[in-house]
Amino acid sequence: MDYLYITVQYLFWIGLFIIFYTYLGYGILLYVLVRIKELFSKPSVPTLPKHLPEVTLFIAAYNEEDIVKIKMKNCRELSYPTDKLKIVWVTDGSNDRTNDLLEAYPDVTVLFQPARKGKTAALNRGMEYVSTPYVIFTDANTLLNKEAILEIVRQFTNPLVGCVAGEKRVEIQKEQGATAGEGIYWKYESTLKALDFRLYSAVGAAGELFAIRTELFEQMPTDTLLDDFILSLRIAQKGYKIAYCKEAYATETASLNMKEEEKRKIRIAAGGLQSIYRLRSLLNIFRYKTLSFQYISHRVLRWTITPIMLFLLIPLNIILAYKGAVLYIFLLLLQAVFYIMAYAGYLLEQRSMRNKLFFIPYYFSFMNINVIRGFFYLAGNKGNGAWEKAKRAQQKK
Repeated sequence: MDYLYITVQYLFWIGLFIIFYTYLGYGILLYVLVRIKELFSKPSVPTLPKHLPEVTLFIAAYNEEDIVKIKMKNCRELSYPTDKLKIVWVTDGSNDRTNDLLEAYPDVTVLFQPARKGKTAALNRGMEYVSTPYVIFTDANTLLNKEAILEIVRQFTNPLVGCVAGEKRVEIQKEQGATAGEGIYWKYESTLKALDFRLYSAVGAAGELFAIRTELFEQMPTDTLLDDFILSLRIAQKGYKIAYCKEAYATETASLNMKEEEKRKIRIAAGGLQSIYRLRSLLNIFRYKTLSFQYISHRVLRWTITPIMLFLLIPLNIILAYKGAVLYIFLLLLQAVFYIMAYAGYLLEQRSMRNKLFFIPYYFSFMNINVIRGFFYLAGNKGNGAWEKAKRAQQKK
């Protein structure tokens, strides 16, 4: 019995450490490592090339009639020479007015085929028509800041940079419950990505805005769920860095509600699990060193062990508290308070009432539950790269 109790103790403290390290510890360690590194080596600021290169703005879209005019207006406002900026829309499978609306822009290349095979298939097909040295990927429902392309091109003056990840910003709208959680999450993510790059390399890019050297593009299996993540990390595996550029950002509205956010989180979690398998060679820390350390700490733990340990912590804590140890009773009470607050956040959300004190525990629990659900999504959707889009609030015109 004592042996079993000791084993439970070990599992509990290991689990607690993994959870702390995943969500807070890695960020603290990363900050310390960056500060030490920059004591000896100050980061250099890249400059724009004298002659700006041609770039392609690549937009994969499916049934985006509501956003075409807004997106094209945003494209026209970008501070980059029009003769150096090529715009490509891939609208495979769209059966609304997306293609009709794009006819109003004769300088835009529109690639369309009736079959809808998913975003990755659209990227694979569309990249065959890209001839510029750099390609910038962005979503139809995101708006870029005016200097975004200039700032991305600036990063590519470093020959070691093979991919540039822009910053994702979530437009704050008080009436949206998903805004609070998604906005807080992305602010923290942006901080981690910036520190990752300052240490060595960002760990992946978000599809809302990222760019690559065209020559480094690799065709991906069409059932790939996180094309942006796979593509960017494959480039990093080749020895290039993923630069994080907060001066180039894409703004989008949050999911329309938590039900829509749930769809998105489950798909991302499923894509994360799929990516870990397909990028399994990146787990070799002896080969990829710092990149592997960052990848495991920032991504792999979140999509694998940590959510399991988070929920396993409850029964483990109950077993330990049963013997009456004050410390374990106290920790069990803390867990109980946390999940009561999370449930209160859920109830308030159901009534369209929001309070950050309760919403943050709710959103944290919500994210981890959907990671576990992502496993079942992946198991049931093998071979399918298309997904149901999460509805978002209307973009401001």
